[in-house]
Amino acid sequence: MANFKALLFGGPSSLPDHERTQFVTSLTEKVKHRLGAGYEHFVHDGEFTTVDGEEVAVFRWAARTAVAE
Repeated sequence: MANFKALLFGGPSSLPDHERTQFVTSLTEKVKHRLGAGYEHFVHDGEFTTVDGEEVAVFRWAARTAVAE
């Protein structure tokens, strides 16, 4: 199973910088990141950027959903 380095872009400013870089197993599935009482959803549209000489997939913020009670 391949791991891709991903950068979470956009969304709430309360999402700490150190949580914006993650490893994902798929570029076609949403990244669902828990933050507070909800989930921030990020999607990849084919964009990549270079960070410290490494190519990283850019996942842009798409939506927020609440945690089910």
